[in-house]
Amino acid sequence: MTVCRVQRSKIFQKYYPPDFDPSKIPRAKGQRNRQFVQRVMAPYNMQCDTCHEYIYKGKKFNMRRETAEGETYLGLKIFRFYFRCPNCLAEITFKTDLENCDYRQEHGATRLFEAFKLYQQEEKAKETKEEEEKKDPMKMLEKRTKMSRAEMEALGKLEELQETNRRHETFGPDQYFQNLNGAQVEALRLQEEDEKFIQKLYGRTEDGKIIKRILDDENKNMDSPVPAKLEIKHEPVDEDQKPSCSSADVMNLKPGTPRQVNVVTNKRTSQRELLSRIVAVKKQKMEKNKPVIIKTEIQDATGSTEDSPEHSTSKQFETNRESQPISLISTLSALQGLADYCSDSSSD
Repeated sequence: MTVCRVQRSKIFQKYYPPDFDPSKIPRAKGQRNRQFVQRVMAPYNMQCDTCHEYIYKGKKFNMRRETAEGETYLGLKIFRFYFRCPNCLAEITFKTDLENCDYRQEHGATRLFEAFKLYQQEEKAKETKEEEEKKDPMKMLEKRTKMSRAEMEALGKLEELQETNRRHETFGPDQYFQNLNGAQVEALRLQEEDEKFIQKLYGRTEDGKIIKRILDDENKNMDSPVPAKLEIKHEPVDEDQKPSCSSADVMNLKPGTPRQVNVVTNKRTSQRELLSRIVAVKKQKMEKNKPVIIKTEIQDATGSTEDSPEHSTSKQFETNRESQPISLISTLSALQGLADYCSDSSSD
């Protein structure tokens, strides 16, 4: 029994009768748009619109594949894939894009940004624009004009760079250091001038005090009308004269003209002026243990001392070194008064 089965399994030739009709063989009827389960990896990074779960490229899913009805590209079929989000089990679909050799997201998720995809889109837009320009001769002429202008600018920049390189070739290291030293010396000189100017404005005196000098403003507006003009005169006064109040003389009181006031003040003499008026008398040096003889002679106004010896008096005073100058001055004043009295009596 087993031998017969083995022999039948090895039969490769079958008998087809002459009246065999293959169209009469019954066939199983399937669905027109049948879905197949297929193990597919995620073709790109996406994010679920329901739970915002990230689904990264390369993750494997058991997807259902079907043929998109009524969609073809150059006679080729376009397939659609179905799978569910691993977090919320929401359905996500995408289909093939044969024109760009890529996949196109349909619904259920959002495709994340890809730099390569953006580059492809830019290249495609550029090619489309070039094709449109080739069809329009005016645009081609404008493009050639722009290209020639850009070429001329590039040549000009190239010549400038070449000239700069030639200049740098002749410029050696010695000249570079010389120019650098000159610039440093100039910077130091300017810094020293600034320091001197600051020291002049904010200088220190010998006693250590800081003096700030305020510069006069030379740009003052002198054309503005002055309501009153004051002239102040200072007149020195004598020592015995007392300081008086200032007096003002108002002149030219006309409407529309500025008033001119002359103010004269009697300034009190300062201590320096008082000291300058004092006559300093240098004292005579007295020798040690030697008397000083002061001789005064009173003469008559009418005659000489030889004619009237009786009216002339002479006195000698001996003063020691220890005597005070105040007593000497008082003695001299007394003698002078006596001489005046004698002259008055002789005249009578």
